[in-house]
Amino acid sequence: MAGLILLAIVVVPAVAAAMAYNGLVTRRSSYRNAFGQIDVQVKRRHDLVPNLVATAREYLRHEHDTLEAVAHARNVAASAASAAAARPGDPRAMQAMAGAESALTASLSRLVAVSERYPDLKGNETMAVLTEELASTENRIAFARQAFNDAVMEYNVAREQFPAVLVASSLGFGKAAEYYEAQPVDREPVPVAF
Repeated sequence: MAGLILLAIVVVPAVAAAMAYNGLVTRRSSYRNAFGQIDVQVKRRHDLVPNLVATAREYLRHEHDTLEAVAHARNVAASAASAAAARPGDPRAMQAMAGAESALTASLSRLVAVSERYPDLKGNETMAVLTEELASTENRIAFARQAFNDAVMEYNVAREQFPAVLVASSLGFGKAAEYYEAQPVDREPVPVAF
């Protein structure tokens, strides 16, 4: 009988720890996969920007600073996205990416506002297609960000629940994953002219 109790004292916690570990691994993989979807859409956005700038450059010869700001913001955002892709959920990487993407959004908003003053550019078919693709990509990023944040929430909740909370740190799950939050500039309405 004593052997059975001793076995239960050893086996039950070991099984609980194994189940907690497996659950945390599954949830971490889930949020990493969800970040992969953000990464795909962000790369698509970054690939659209040079084409947008090249198309606008022909018409906006006097707006050199605006075009350079967009190109610079795109490069910074691409670098931050690569760093975040290497460490999805890492607080510093996620905050750096969110800040860089917000700066890119702000510079693209300025480019769109400036392009509104140039009827030839506004009517350019390539510019219209690129602008539509960019808007579509922004929507895809928003959906992917929501899926990522949902997966991060599930992971963070799982690592705080019993029995995982007892073993999370010792099993390598000590830090909460960071959400990908929209920066204030993302929440401002984009100017639209009719």
